[in-house]
Amino acid sequence: MPQRPLHFQDALTVAKQLHEGHLSSLEVTKALLARIRERQERLGAYVTVTEDLALEQATRADAELQRGEIRSALHGVPVAVKDLFATRGITTTNGMALYANDKPDYNATVVERLAEAGAVLLGKLKLTEGAFANHHPDVSPPVNVWDANCWVGASSSGSGVATSAGLCFASLGTDTGGSIRFPSAANGIVGLKPTRGRVSRHGAFPLAYSLDHIGPMTRSVADAAAVLRIIAGPDPKDLTSSVRSVPDYLAELSRDIAGLKIGIDRSYVSDHTDPELTEAVGEVANLLVTMGCETLDVTIPFAETAGGWIVTTAVEALDAHRATYPSQRDRYGSLRGLLDLGSTISAQAYMQLEMRRRELVGSLGRVFNYCDLLLCPSMPLYAPPREGEPQMEQAEADLAQTMKFTAPFDYSGNPTLSLPWRAGSKRIPLGIQLVGRPFEEGLLLRAGSAIESERGLVPYPE
Repeated sequence: MPQRPLHFQDALTVAKQLHEGHLSSLEVTKALLARIRERQERLGAYVTVTEDLALEQATRADAELQRGEIRSALHGVPVAVKDLFATRGITTTNGMALYANDKPDYNATVVERLAEAGAVLLGKLKLTEGAFANHHPDVSPPVNVWDANCWVGASSSGSGVATSAGLCFASLGTDTGGSIRFPSAANGIVGLKPTRGRVSRHGAFPLAYSLDHIGPMTRSVADAAAVLRIIAGPDPKDLTSSVRSVPDYLAELSRDIAGLKIGIDRSYVSDHTDPELTEAVGEVANLLVTMGCETLDVTIPFAETAGGWIVTTAVEALDAHRATYPSQRDRYGSLRGLLDLGSTISAQAYMQLEMRRRELVGSLGRVFNYCDLLLCPSMPLYAPPREGEPQMEQAEADLAQTMKFTAPFDYSGNPTLSLPWRAGSKRIPLGIQLVGRPFEEGLLLRAGSAIESERGLVPYPE
């Protein structure tokens, strides 16, 4: 099989060539910048390209690597981040016209950690308005590189497109109700939503304070492990971040998965789900059995929690926007509907959902007494049409079904991993999801890597 073009290689493959002196960070960065210039007009993944900063960081990385100073597994590798992470002196729009000229005077913790790891920042990636459902009316959604008529996912849309299209080697997204997993599944890449608290949220513009997660979006499971190793860990600037030590996730990938118990809720997986995705889950389950795993029938408790997601999110988003809403309501797009809703919700309604959340956490904990991982699709729709089409408007109206595989695990905080499986009838890879116990990202990644190694390389778009 011919070698993949440079821009479609995995981040760790590129890093190895950099660290062994076969490539320079500067030449790789220039190649990616040229590709961005070539594809940006058609795909629209970037809000801001930080060319000068990228060239400066690449030059510094080459000098350090030549001295044998390797800061991390991704030292010298060009990456990009969703445009709701604060970047010192660089416009951070949060997907909103309100912030079109906002330049923070500090870096988000995850941006700082990428810089400390020697990664090269190519720029800031497009997202939906305030990280909610749709893009602001002044913003053209990015284009799915597999099929321009298909959805790119919300809200980390630019992260999904840029990583899939070879416009960066890895990216960061955020997930409040599925916004790492939806664009990962829609664009045929790997998306990891870590345990809540595993990654600091300092400097990330919030959608819903108690639901927001930050994680990597990559072209391989090993790349996701490498990025998580860099960005995870306690942060005094975010007191909700966990003080647990950060494992060497890459080292865990080589461990055997034989003996793992994989839980599957058959009705959860199949009801109101595209049959191709249900079939894909069955295929993955069969593969895992051949690798020594055992599948168990389980019941996912309170999956209907997804229907209450809009209530929690509306209340918490209203608080997040208190400085500009309703005083500048006319500058908002469809996000104002969410904020209007938030102002009508009673404390009792919000508290009832918080009680349900605690029940969900307890019930899921009991399920994990019997199994090590859960297996389900990443989303119930396969290759849905692009934003604004009737099917997507219906999906937005029926959140309980659309978010049934994602929102419950934002409520519970459990880590999840979205993986591309084989290509489906529309040529786009099918997205499947593994769910783990809190802070067991290493196990998730190990199982995901085993699936990936047996599946073979997913085709890449051109």
